Amino acid sequence: MKTAEKRQRGRPRAFHGPAEAASVQSLDRALRILAIVADGSGLSLSEIATTSGLPASTAYRMLSTLENHGMVEFDSTDQLWSIGVETYRMGAAFLRRRKLVDRARIVMQELMEKTGETANLGVAEDDCVVFVSQVETHQAIRAFFRPGTRSSFHASGIGKAVLAHLEPQRVGAVLRRTGLERFTEKTLSDVSALARDLVTIKLRGWSVDDEERHPGMRCVAAAIFNEFGEPIGGVSVSGPTVRVTPERLAEIGPLVHDAAAAVTKMIGGRTP
Repeated sequence: MKTAEKRQRGRPRAFHGPAEAASVQSLDRALRILAIVADGSGLSLSEIATTSGLPASTAYRMLSTLENHGMVEFDSTDQLWSIGVETYRMGAAFLRRRKLVDRARIVMQELMEKTGETANLGVAEDDCVVFVSQVETHQAIRAFFRPGTRSSFHASGIGKAVLAHLEPQRVGAVLRRTGLERFTEKTLSDVSALARDLVTIKLRGWSVDDEERHPGMRCVAAAIFNEFGEPIGGVSVSGPTVRVTPERLAEIGPLVHDAAAAVTKMIGGRTP
């Protein structure tokens, strides 16, 4: 009886690591050129050659090969190279298999360990933020949001981080639809006050929910973006005000911002 051949895994037995992988120079060059074309909006051969540091003849051979596979396209009228439709197909395959919660988990774990406070992941819906994942701190007193918990845009760190990166017209439409319910004495239920806060958030890169939803609870958040540079949710750190003090915000804010940027990159997003 013939024995079935064992399926090969991701690497051959003789593979010895990164040094050998880096020896495929032509593939490395082609991928570099592909990245350059993807970043441009129609580039000439000379522009591509200059940016890649390759001779024009070499760059052209690479481009021709990529064109044969649909990875780049050539406009004979303008004599410009652009990204091809095949790259979209491959990107769509990646987007289908991406799982925001799974990819964000390790980042949230690291964020919790760095800050000592609970890390949260929320996604933006039409009229609210929905918390989908959480990594709890080991502290006895801690914030807790059950997955599926909803929070108003104007009264949550993630919600305000999302609003801060929307066009004013869209913000106005959202607020007209949802209203500005007052949950605590610190809730920003005035349109002007909220607008000023959103300007600060966008410039700074992270938001603060200063007991605006729950008394005694403070939250620091930053937005996560999709491939179009649109805010789709955010990462936050939340804890009691006795630990998440005003003095600690300058320390926590950049950490949360970096965590959100890492998740954005993991899901193929683009920070505007």
